Amino acid sequence: MKRHEGSPPRVIVGAQGAWLTDESGERVLDAISSWWVNLFGHGQPEIKAAIAAQLERVEHVMLAGLTHEPVVRLSERLRERTGLGHAQYASDGACANEIALKMSAHYWRNAGRPQKNRFVALAGSYHGETVGALGVTDVELFRSSYAPLLRIAATVPAPQLRGVTDEAAVQAAIESACDALDRQLQREAAHTAALIVEPLVQCAAGFEFHPPAYLARVRELCTRHEVHLVADEIAVGMGRTGSFGACEQAGVRPDFLCIGKGLTGGFLPLSAVLTTDRVFEAFYDDDIARAFLHSHSYTGNALACAAALATLDLLDEPRLAANRELALRLDRVFEPLHRHPRLHNARHIGMIWAWDVRDAPPDFARRFGLHALARGALLRPIGSTLYFMPPYVIDEPAAEHLLRATLGALQATLDAAPDTAREPALA
Repeated sequence: MKRHEGSPPRVIVGAQGAWLTDESGERVLDAISSWWVNLFGHGQPEIKAAIAAQLERVEHVMLAGLTHEPVVRLSERLRERTGLGHAQYASDGACANEIALKMSAHYWRNAGRPQKNRFVALAGSYHGETVGALGVTDVELFRSSYAPLLRIAATVPAPQLRGVTDEAAVQAAIESACDALDRQLQREAAHTAALIVEPLVQCAAGFEFHPPAYLARVRELCTRHEVHLVADEIAVGMGRTGSFGACEQAGVRPDFLCIGKGLTGGFLPLSAVLTTDRVFEAFYDDDIARAFLHSHSYTGNALACAAALATLDLLDEPRLAANRELALRLDRVFEPLHRHPRLHNARHIGMIWAWDVRDAPPDFARRFGLHALARGALLRPIGSTLYFMPPYVIDEPAAEHLLRATLGALQATLDAAPDTAREPALA
């Protein structure tokens, strides 16, 4: 808040497609989908229409002894897309991950193994900022202030693949990471409820990528050691990595799948935890103590479910195929960034691009964000990692604008040019 005293946040008064409009009429390209949620950009007409139609029927009713059509239809649609037939709803990613962790530990309690109540996460992982989710988050900035409140999970290394291109080296990194996980589970499986992972991309870790083969091996190890696999697809699901779900690319099914962010196309808060028949059956009992004891006031909100159903209609297989083709065209537009002498470790999957900045100056992320905003692009580097996660409606002219803004902001930041822009709101 102290930063805002000298540089108030930009006031946005309109938004359409990939663009935001501020109170002075200036347009800004939303190159990070407003924290990765606006999959189809702002003001998407089909989603707006679905919400408006639902407003004429019922806006919200509690899911306790009651239900409504949108939440039933959404649960069935998600089962069709993921193969996981049971859903619990929340409003955000941290709460979804918290639900999955609680449900995993409670499953083992109901199965007569209450000692299985600990968790394992990957080094550098980020799963949210509620107390349970922070316990499985390995980003010091986010959890150091609250350490006394947390039950810290064990961590194992993810494959170290940044800048690695040789296939043998990739395989060696996967083997090393899997060996470390195997040793951890050999020691602690009797006390471990679940491993939680961000499939294919660890976003807050600076966009660490790992291949589907690693995820497949992780699934094998969890099955062998009788430990649940929780897939946190809050950021990487809903088509972001090129397939509807990131786990699809490894051909694996997790025990718990957490989705959110883009689930409603960025219109309303909604997240979901999807799980298996086997997990559901462990809670199916007359004894209330064996029930899953977790609720949110707005669980399965009817308006949010209507938005999610419209989003799923848009995110069909032809659209996913079109997104993959669009990503290839955009990658050609971004080629100058791949070759830039101060950028390295270029990486790309689906509608995610990332680069690391060589010899980044102090406070690079904040300064770059200022310069990019002054050039009409909303970008928020993570440390010295620059990334794009644009909405799926971005076109090539907008991508060329993004390229120009990025190159200009990068040059200004590396030249240590004085700040001339108003400061964007930074967490």
